[in-house]
Amino acid sequence: MSQRDNFLYLTIALTLLLFGTALCHQFFSSKMQHMMQSCTMFTLVISVWGVDSSNQLFKYKMLFPFVIIAFSWLTLFIDSVMGDNVTLGLMLVFFTFTAIKTAKQVLFSGVVDGNKILGAICLYFMMGIIWAIIYSLIHINFMPAFNNVPSTIKWFALFPEFIYFSFVTLTTLGFGDIAPNIPISRVFVYFEAVVGQLYLTILVASLVGSRLNIMHQNHLSMTKKHDNDA
Repeated sequence: MSQRDNFLYLTIALTLLLFGTALCHQFFSSKMQHMMQSCTMFTLVISVWGVDSSNQLFKYKMLFPFVIIAFSWLTLFIDSVMGDNVTLGLMLVFFTFTAIKTAKQVLFSGVVDGNKILGAICLYFMMGIIWAIIYSLIHINFMPAFNNVPSTIKWFALFPEFIYFSFVTLTTLGFGDIAPNIPISRVFVYFEAVVGQLYLTILVASLVGSRLNIMHQNHLSMTKKHDNDA
């Protein structure tokens, strides 16, 4: 795996996470939810952090998902707000730093190619997941921070609900079935809506436009070369 194809694997991993979270919530027990999270974290590490696997720090970075997964499984057996806060906090740090590393590769390295466009899509997915984690933290600590959401401290019961709500907000669909109930939840909701719109209209459009321009220039060069040969 290299910087030329790593975002393909990341796209698959994040898509499976979103589908898997919904399917586990619908048909399976909470243990399957934890298995889905565990597999996704390792795929994220390999896809994003693994590009620098020759770096000595990589082996230490690999320990971080193990720590998150250990706390995640502990929350199955310990009915504690602190346990859920720690798990969600570690997930927030992990996904945030993964998003930052993805952004650096997408925005600040080399020419725009198909892999980078996939990376921009992955970054959009991770933004939705990061906000879902934030909403889960807010709801656990300031319950009821959102209407029509289960009143539970179990993060794995809340996470699928907020994954749905986060992407509805990020894309400004606004179905209204879940709504923020307190000032702190409202401020994060409208910030997500603003960031989501700016991201799509500025960053992704610019990347796709740059890629199309490169393809057009290559086509003109080939046409000119063909005409000269003729």
